[in-house]
Amino acid sequence: MIQKLIDAIQKTKAPIVVGLDPMLDYIPEHIREKAYQEKGETLAGAAEAIWQFNKGIVDAVYDLIPAVKPQIAMYEQFGIEGLIAYKKTIEYCKEKGLVVIGDIKRGDIGSTSTAYAVGHLGKVTVGQNTYYGFDEDFATVNPYLGSDGVKPFIDVCKEENKGLFILVKTSNPSSGEFQDRLVDGKPLYELVGEKVAQWGMEHMGDSYSYIGAVVGATYPEMGKVLRKLMPKTYILVPGYGAQGGKAEDLVHYFNKDGLGAIVNSSRGIIAAYKAKNYEKFGPSAYADASRQAVIDMREDINGALAKGGMK
Repeated sequence: MIQKLIDAIQKTKAPIVVGLDPMLDYIPEHIREKAYQEKGETLAGAAEAIWQFNKGIVDAVYDLIPAVKPQIAMYEQFGIEGLIAYKKTIEYCKEKGLVVIGDIKRGDIGSTSTAYAVGHLGKVTVGQNTYYGFDEDFATVNPYLGSDGVKPFIDVCKEENKGLFILVKTSNPSSGEFQDRLVDGKPLYELVGEKVAQWGMEHMGDSYSYIGAVVGATYPEMGKVLRKLMPKTYILVPGYGAQGGKAEDLVHYFNKDGLGAIVNSSRGIIAAYKAKNYEKFGPSAYADASRQAVIDMREDINGALAKGGMK
């Protein structure tokens, strides 16, 4: 799966992933009103609005990008109806040839961790039959519980030829409360990075491991250190754009081959029509605004990489 992702990045020349993290106030009124007319101002109505919104964005950008990253919490808040929209979104994106990174941030141990891994990346047996649950291509995992929490995911990934992105240094302001604490003279995020690199070397694809890392765009100096610690690790980089990460800060997240990182933007793309520089599109052409935002992001990052001497 990591090779499929790399191939898609090289084909599109876009080391970017669109975060499908819809909030109801991101969704244009005409989509919400139609959904509410069909299903009422209910959880089902909200889920229908999310699904139609996502579908419009995917239709507008799928030819430009290698991957999407739906954040499951944005769907879970609407209960079972929301999870149905999550599943429909995954299936539709895969029909369009996109790699799907399930941003689920699971982190547990033993049979519970196995159940999460099976539900999201693997298949479950029911009598004589086997079924895929959500069937993402990658999942994000919180390593706080140690190897016991990660190994079940790795086992399922090996079986299904899928991948992981493990949280190492996150983009939020308070991440340093734990992640930056010194342990034996090193910040904790470095120790986690070393462990991810170790897991990765044991589970290699052609040139990169299918065990990746999450390192936020808002801490570029730390990203630079972690890139050196994890040379064969693909880095998923949240925090670009709306959270303050800039393209020129991200160059060192990549290797000299121009690969090794994929940058996420969520709100900056899916709610682009609300931003001042895309307001000319208006709510009715929200998907066109998203397409233009993807094009601009691709040019911004590729321009920074070229300037930084990356391929």
